[in-house]
Amino acid sequence: MLKRLRIVLFRGLILLPAAMIFSSANPEKEKPQKPNVIVFFLDDMGYGDLSVTGALGYRTPNIDRMAAEGTRFTNFMSAQAVCSASRAAIMTGCYPNRIGIFGALGPTSPIALNNDEETIAELLKERGYATGIFGKWHLGSKEPYLPLQNGFDEYFGVPYSHDMWPLHPNQVKANYPSLFLIDGNKKVKEVKNLEDASTITTSITERAVGFIQKHKNESFFMYVPHPLPHVPLAVSSKFKGKSERGLFGDVMMEIDWSVGEILKELKKQGLDKNTLVLFTSDNGPWLNYGDHAGSSGAFREGKGTSFEGGQRVPLIARWPGVVPEGRVSGKLLSTIDILPTVATLCGARMPKNRIDGVEWTALLKGDDAQNPRETFLYYYRKNSLEAVRKGNWKLVFPHPGRTYETSSPGYGGAPGPVSEEKNYPAALYNLERDPGERYDVSSQFPDIVSTLSKIGDAAREDLGDDLQNRVGKNVRAAGKVNLDK
Repeated sequence: MLKRLRIVLFRGLILLPAAMIFSSANPEKEKPQKPNVIVFFLDDMGYGDLSVTGALGYRTPNIDRMAAEGTRFTNFMSAQAVCSASRAAIMTGCYPNRIGIFGALGPTSPIALNNDEETIAELLKERGYATGIFGKWHLGSKEPYLPLQNGFDEYFGVPYSHDMWPLHPNQVKANYPSLFLIDGNKKVKEVKNLEDASTITTSITERAVGFIQKHKNESFFMYVPHPLPHVPLAVSSKFKGKSERGLFGDVMMEIDWSVGEILKELKKQGLDKNTLVLFTSDNGPWLNYGDHAGSSGAFREGKGTSFEGGQRVPLIARWPGVVPEGRVSGKLLSTIDILPTVATLCGARMPKNRIDGVEWTALLKGDDAQNPRETFLYYYRKNSLEAVRKGNWKLVFPHPGRTYETSSPGYGGAPGPVSEEKNYPAALYNLERDPGERYDVSSQFPDIVSTLSKIGDAAREDLGDDLQNRVGKNVRAAGKVNLDK
């Protein structure tokens, strides 16, 4: 039987029990908790590789649901169109060439992310966050440069791209060592073959779900850089043969499952409405792998190029009740902008060293009046300035570069030839009307060419430009790796 409340009448007033007046024994619990943050960062997933962006032969329902329940940004740019450089950018908020990171660092690379650079994980850890990374690091494979030495409490995954192993077709030339999964700082399992590689997505997902369970009562930052769909493709038996797009489609379906499992755990733990989830990719598709490569959609070229197909990737942001649902935004953003935005949302300070990212919290929350990158964006390949952008205008400078358009793509996991010697002429493109970068309009808009040329000069002064043998005034050194240890 329920006990009746004792209500005392005193001079016409109703006096309630003290327990009803002071309903919270701990006022701290009523303060808004710092938001959790999860960042998915896929490897070589192109703009057209989600069903919400036009993929055919398979569906990505969990990622599509993220877009329906959040905002999809269609003008989001990787800082550079290659593995390590793009990862340096998302971790530090810097153009990768500002901090001396270029290309894709191999197992015997003499450089790594400098420990003096402050990562997003370090900033949030200082703010009291638990920090975890589950997936591919690729910013230094020796212990002094692994994630635990860069602000992460937990790490499980591969230290670099999983094609950097003895099974690589050019392994005699590359002389790659064995590839190991790493837990913390320790090698725990050798990835000997594709069968071993087929378990990686599931293992990463299980560790990510476990991280949420472990830290459900505290604020956390979780970075999930899936090693796939970078070649060589490998998929678990759960998804093998499930798509109409072959192995690539199977892999994308399994990654979508992984996203779904992590989102499901957020809801299960009651964390859904206090967690910002970002989903994006490091760069565009490696197109010469043909049926084992993704799609850049309507954009020109792919991975390793500064055309839109190399650097424009999807970005989906989901945070129920904070990020508007079902919204599509064409505002210009980049991976270098994630650190300052997340830091602002979480109440963390900015890095002590200069960064290049800008914060866009107002835009994220629905204020379309904010134009974070209306000014300009640089397109570098290594330290060669190949283009600059202001608004929807993109000025391409003359440069040698990669093209996938002159050769037939490979099949079944074998790459087709790719030309690295094409000489691209100067050109001006209006990306609003010509996102495929096919029509040079420089002769029609000389004033815009002049304006963007000055932006290019400022970039060369600041960061340098190998095409003009310019050394930047504001670049910092990468970490130097002792290869003997």
